[in-house]
Amino acid sequence: MEYILIIISAIFVNNVVLAKFLGVCPFFGVSKQVETAVGMTGAVIFVMTVATIVTFLLQKYVLEVFGIQYMQTITFILVIAALVQLVEIILKKVSPSLYQALGIFLPLITTNCAVLGVAILAATTDGFGLLQSTVFAMATAIGFGLALVIFAGLREHMELQEIPKGMKGVPIAFITAGLLALAFMGFSGIA
Repeated sequence: MEYILIIISAIFVNNVVLAKFLGVCPFFGVSKQVETAVGMTGAVIFVMTVATIVTFLLQKYVLEVFGIQYMQTITFILVIAALVQLVEIILKKVSPSLYQALGIFLPLITTNCAVLGVAILAATTDGFGLLQSTVFAMATAIGFGLALVIFAGLREHMELQEIPKGMKGVPIAFITAGLLALAFMGFSGIA
């Protein structure tokens, strides 16, 4: 039951983008096409999950043991950067079109505050062991992806609609993101 609450809470109630406002840059940048959003979702799920596992182990068995918790941020950023490089190499060989579509946003996962924020939260939350942290990270990444894909679908649909000239582009995107956040607030009574 504990894991189900972690999953529901991370995906819907405390969505990393819509409730915590982490990862907003790729949320707006990669959400113009659903195909690109799905690719970014896969990359974020992989990086966030693996980064959380590695950073959790580093936090508990290196940083805390040697009393150098102040090195947490730089250590976590280095781990995330290495994982993003791995994802880049794999995508370049497996799916060059997706690699091109993601463009600059793939390397930006390195500095995506959602990935770093989740790694820090998972490593420092009292009562979270490795398994809970991993489930939390994966569910948070799925929540990020869900919001990203829904938002991309809405933006694709808006391209076909007649929108006043002053509202086209970024203004209507912000309004839509706000409405999506309000929709996700409806889940707040669940967990």
